[in-house]
Amino acid sequence: MKSICVLPGDGIGPEVVGCATRVLERVTDELELHMADIGRAAFRRSGEHLPTDTLAAMEASDSSLFGAVTSDEGTGYDSPVLRFRKELELFANLRPVKNIAQVSTAAMDLLIVRENTEGLYTMDEHEDDAGVTTRRRVSKYACKKIVEKAIDEARRTGRKGVCCVHKANVLRKSDGLFLQVFRDIARTHGQGLTFSDQLVDSAAAKLVTRPDAFDVIVTLNLYGDILSDLAAGVVGGLGFAPSGNMGDRQSVFEPAHGSAPDIAGKGIANPTAAILAAAMMIEHLGMTEEAAVIASAVSETYRAGDSTMDVGGNLGSHAFTEAVIKHVVKIERG
Repeated sequence: MKSICVLPGDGIGPEVVGCATRVLERVTDELELHMADIGRAAFRRSGEHLPTDTLAAMEASDSSLFGAVTSDEGTGYDSPVLRFRKELELFANLRPVKNIAQVSTAAMDLLIVRENTEGLYTMDEHEDDAGVTTRRRVSKYACKKIVEKAIDEARRTGRKGVCCVHKANVLRKSDGLFLQVFRDIARTHGQGLTFSDQLVDSAAAKLVTRPDAFDVIVTLNLYGDILSDLAAGVVGGLGFAPSGNMGDRQSVFEPAHGSAPDIAGKGIANPTAAILAAAMMIEHLGMTEEAAVIASAVSETYRAGDSTMDVGGNLGSHAFTEAVIKHVVKIERG
């Protein structure tokens, strides 16, 4: 039995996480789901967006399934997402992007492996009368960890090539360090894979014009954040973007979209990313067959013409989830 900390969060988070847990409960009875507060509901209860008891529940669980939070614009806001990534040492963000809804002709099936703890997301900003200076951290340790993770994931998933995306022609010391670590590891530990590197701006263009050009991308924090959303847009939007935050001991899986407060409570949010994030989570926990059933059921649902409203279909969150579950049953029965 595996213990899962479920963090619905704000906006559409509770809706899409609810859809994902319904699918999980259909494919396995080997999960114990424990609810915990995060985001604005947590702040109202405890005065913290990530309460101490929530973080403790995440640490005590085998993994966590997270929805979304609505950021506050106040200067005192402490992002619960950045905090749990730091506290749980979740150094890698994995973003698989695949054209499953067939809303475009893009032949995209790639994995973006993003460094999750450094870069500009350290929020180390210093203000003076003339403006703001942001300090950007790139360490050899973090570069080594993320490059090794990308290579491991490429091998684990049967992929053939890893591309390092950077801006070392301008940021010669920081991105140059990242690129050099990549080349060193590729040379000594990259047997059986092909390796390349590309500037981030040209990589962004290629993701649009030649979406089949990449297999695995490994990159730094800000670049990965932007490129993964761009790639998701090519295949239909963030409603199709699951992700996993991975550390050596802990993991948190989530849809990559935000809380979308403008559609919260309307029952029209696309739960695909949350359902696929749940599949990523149980695969990580060793339930590979069950995870494959979920992924296949989602693909079959779209293939059958059952689509969510964001891509021109007429199914709301609940109806789409029921359609996925019907395909789960069909697959299980053979």
